[in-house]
Amino acid sequence: MHGKSFPILKFTCMLLLGISLMAGPACAFEAELKLERGAKDLLIELKNASLVLAAKREGTTASQDILAAAQADYGRLISALYERGYYGPVVTILIDGREAADVPPMANLGQIKRVEVSVKPGPAFQFGAVSIAPITAETELPNGFRKGAPAELSVIRDVAQAGVEGWRAQGYAKAQIMREDVVADHLNARLDVDLGISQGPRVSFGVLEVEGSKDVRLNRIRKIAAVPTGDVFDPAVLERSAVRLRRTGAFSSVSLREAKTLGPEDTLDIELAVTDAKPRRVGFGAELHSSEGLSLSGYWMHRNLMGGAERFRIEGELAGLAGESNGLDYSVKASLTRPSTFEKDTDLTLVAQIDQLDEPLYFLRKASIEAGVSRYFSESLTGELAVLYRYSDVDDSLGTQYYSHLMLRFGTTLDRRDDKLNPTNGAYLRAEALPYFGLSGAASGVRGYLDARVYKSVGASDAVVLAGRFQLGTIAGSDIADTPPDLLFLSGGSGTVRGHSYQSLSVSSGGVETGGRSFVGISGEARVKINSTFGVTGFYDIGYVGENSAVDETGGWHSGAGVGLRYQTGIGALRFDVAVPVTGVGSNSFEAYVGIGQSF
Repeated sequence: MHGKSFPILKFTCMLLLGISLMAGPACAFEAELKLERGAKDLLIELKNASLVLAAKREGTTASQDILAAAQADYGRLISALYERGYYGPVVTILIDGREAADVPPMANLGQIKRVEVSVKPGPAFQFGAVSIAPITAETELPNGFRKGAPAELSVIRDVAQAGVEGWRAQGYAKAQIMREDVVADHLNARLDVDLGISQGPRVSFGVLEVEGSKDVRLNRIRKIAAVPTGDVFDPAVLERSAVRLRRTGAFSSVSLREAKTLGPEDTLDIELAVTDAKPRRVGFGAELHSSEGLSLSGYWMHRNLMGGAERFRIEGELAGLAGESNGLDYSVKASLTRPSTFEKDTDLTLVAQIDQLDEPLYFLRKASIEAGVSRYFSESLTGELAVLYRYSDVDDSLGTQYYSHLMLRFGTTLDRRDDKLNPTNGAYLRAEALPYFGLSGAASGVRGYLDARVYKSVGASDAVVLAGRFQLGTIAGSDIADTPPDLLFLSGGSGTVRGHSYQSLSVSSGGVETGGRSFVGISGEARVKINSTFGVTGFYDIGYVGENSAVDETGGWHSGAGVGLRYQTGIGALRFDVAVPVTGVGSNSFEAYVGIGQSF
């Protein structure tokens, strides 16, 4: 009986063992990195550089993969130490007690249980005698390239790059480091560095060779790139050319390369390689406010309508869906933008738009056509000039009115935010003047508006971001009764003072509620990162609306405060804010807001 059952039992055990070996993961190995001495930040850098520790975090169990990571770590850790100025390190890596460097790559190690990494950084070197020559008078070398400073490899690299780029900025495109005399004095922990530069001849731009695009006409690509054949070489010109080409949106990739050899009379040809982007694109957005209701927006865009990188865009918005205090608003807009029109950094835009605004204080329908130009002075500074005709009819507490205006819009934008969708540092400034000239008996005047924002991160990894916003508006030349109500200022809601109902702060004249001719908005936020996905926000908003063009005692103030939750997604931060009135009369005990992206 027992003799017959034993083979079955043995087979069953072997089968279960085989299944467990196939299905069950091998045990993860242990890994540790020890630094004999050195600052905490150096230990962190070494841990970040180690492939062994990365393999441990990723749950790697294959012995050959662990061995490969360990053998690669010698070079990686030594490079990290050189970057910090340690030129006499000793790195020991033991795999289950064996030095990793002595293990043959295809050795049968079995299951690795432990990897120990020990680093003796040695003394921190300082610069001794240092020099780089020749350099231009305008070249600014890093401050750390001096006797007695930490001899970090990154400083030497930055110095070499600064020296070469200084000559390139003067037209010497083929400047390069020709001599590198670096001597390490291990006894005195000193590093002497002597770099020599060969600047080569001063060169001029040659021809622009274009390849890759099948959809955008060659003459338009050359017009937008605007590489000035015959002018003295300047790398900044090539950088701006690449920016202009990317800005069109017609290309998914842009690469400008300098020819390897010079042409006749020291000319340098430029090779441009572009890849066409998909011509069509769609997008959408949504916001939900407890009193304003649901807003939906979307657009369809063609990036290359007529083969010249012309951008045609149709966009629409529905707002006030299920809102408490206002009806349905809608907007439909079509625009055509032609880049590098008139000159390389000027875009031409044509716009047609119709709107309906069913607001708490008025009902307005309007239609407008516009032609304008945008000038890019730099990557952060732009200016705009547009002429437009606008017709609107209004029903409000003053009765039914019709407005016909010819308008000019002057605007400038300075945008130095590090991230437009989720800024942590920098500033944004938008200033706009809108003179309007009345036709068919309508009044004339001018509307001014300023929007300034600043951002400052505090702590490591932008753990806390302080954000502030200041808005200022004024209208001069036309009385409230003679000004289209959508040009007047109101406060309350997501764009001004959260916690108060949408457009709840107005001015009252003779028992009639209208918008004002002056406006002030102040907002402050503290955005605290919990982890890479979640964050919390606290905010305080203040708003003012006045009857006159200047801020005075005729106006009124209100404020609100609240907290919010941020959830980072692939398309921006999902925002949820709850706010309550602090000062001023509030119609609700609180307001809630849901949207995509930061509030400002």
